[in-house]
Amino acid sequence: MSKRILVLILIVAIALGAAGTYAGLAFFASGSSSESGMSSNDQNLLSQLSDQQQSLEENMGKMSKVVDAFSIIQENYVEEVDDQQLVEGAINGMLESLEDPYSVYMDQETMEQFNEQIEASFEGIGAEVSMVDGNVTIVAPIKDSPAEKAGLKPNDQILSVDGESVEGLDLYEAVNKIRGEKGSEVVLEVSRPGVDDPLEIEITRDAIPLETVYSETKEVNGKTIGVIELTSFSENTASDFEKALSNLEDKGMDGLVIDVRGNPGGLLPAVEEILKNFIPSDKPYLQIEDPSGKKTRYFSELESGKDYPIVSIIDGGSASASEILVGALNEAMDYDIVGEKSFGKGTVQQTVSMGDGSTIKITRFKWLTPDGNWIHEKGIKPTVEQKMPDYYYTNPVQIEEPLSYNQSDDQIENVQIMLQGLGYKPERTDGYFNEATKSAVEAFQSDQDIEVTGEVNQKTAEVLQTSIVEKIRDGQDDKQLEKALEIVSQ
Repeated sequence: MSKRILVLILIVAIALGAAGTYAGLAFFASGSSSESGMSSNDQNLLSQLSDQQQSLEENMGKMSKVVDAFSIIQENYVEEVDDQQLVEGAINGMLESLEDPYSVYMDQETMEQFNEQIEASFEGIGAEVSMVDGNVTIVAPIKDSPAEKAGLKPNDQILSVDGESVEGLDLYEAVNKIRGEKGSEVVLEVSRPGVDDPLEIEITRDAIPLETVYSETKEVNGKTIGVIELTSFSENTASDFEKALSNLEDKGMDGLVIDVRGNPGGLLPAVEEILKNFIPSDKPYLQIEDPSGKKTRYFSELESGKDYPIVSIIDGGSASASEILVGALNEAMDYDIVGEKSFGKGTVQQTVSMGDGSTIKITRFKWLTPDGNWIHEKGIKPTVEQKMPDYYYTNPVQIEEPLSYNQSDDQIENVQIMLQGLGYKPERTDGYFNEATKSAVEAFQSDQDIEVTGEVNQKTAEVLQTSIVEKIRDGQDDKQLEKALEIVSQ
């Protein structure tokens, strides 16, 4: 059999797998999520795939140059080349030419790991990542994950993993380097917006459970306010949310705060089911725009909305399905949004099985808010902007030489803000190491049973960072939640 015929067979097999295996097709509300099931819209997509099958011969004619390239490489390259490797390279090349970080090819091994992350717990650092302008970028660390504890933040760009550059790797190759067994350590070099020098962040990997719904009540101004935090939208999120909501309503709550800060998104049907609890049938909760520009509006069967006020909270780590949720609650119901501008992901992906365990995930649709707004790469602006205290935005202190009296440095400014956040009094936060800063460092070292030197060495910097992270994780000084509670309890 000639090489040309062989590659034709391989390409036809891939095309047949893509068009004929609809069971592998899924909607995605974020870069790392899937949806199964077949609605009327799914039936339309199945019909479209059937049409694509009928145009296969025409498309094969357009592939003649690729076939020629395959044959030239196979017959002339100095070393033996694997047929499948060349075909997968061609697929990756076509997807990379789209310059869309959400359209990717996943081989069988990558797909297995991907499904593991969606369907169950997994081991790693616990962060949602995306490719932004060619850079592996943190969308948001998962709640209570090693990534959150180590201080990774939305928009951190990963430069290297254990000293090996990730430049030139696709998203899933980079993710495979970052993930690892529970208990193992990984050092990430990251570039953080607003910080001149790269940061090195050491993280101990752990099991990452996909618990996504947390609820509690707060007493504010004599009213009982329910608070539901959503950390992502996975398979059980909608049902868990409804249980939490019902429990809060049984307690007679007077208002609800929905917190999607740091929520990178997830399954589209999960957020749809949640919205059906709030958006009445006379208003769309979502619009989907297909490649031809046709827009489809989606409605619930709910007769009326809730009789209590609702406020949502967002930040720069709120993406995709989180933005669908808060955008719908705001535009359809005029509910306030508190916090900071969201991430800005307004596309929907489909997965298409290639028939051999591998998959293409490709951007197929735009999602729009109820009023038809596309927030992609723009994000959603809060109706009530509220930042967190300055120490929430501090960075790990990288120590080469101890920081000491009479020095001036950005790292010193960072230390001063941390000390102030912990209740010490450096008296200034401009980066100059004055006497008051030295006294504050000495007081901190004494309280932490560290050798009292008045200088910030590596040990002091590590304990300082840990103290700040613990205070943030404990929810102290949460000005955004406080503002949301204030509004919803009026």
